[in-house]
Amino acid sequence: MHASHPKIVARLRRAEGHLRAVIGMIEAEKPCLELAQQLHAVEAAVAKAKKELIQDHIEHCLEDADREGRAVIGELKQLAKFL
Repeated sequence: MHASHPKIVARLRRAEGHLRAVIGMIEAEKPCLELAQQLHAVEAAVAKAKKELIQDHIEHCLEDADREGRAVIGELKQLAKFL
């Protein structure tokens, strides 16, 4: 496990809690504006976690001197699709 993973897991757990709250808000028929704001916050939290995970992986991938250069480049190209 990379050093950043516990921080990413904590961020995702917070997002999970917020998402549960949004579901409760929908069930309680809260106004759409409030729902949209909360969903935007959940989406931003997940996007931040994804970005941190990918950046961490790229950092470790580039430091891995034992791997063949082409394999590293191919993996980076695949990761770039998720940015």
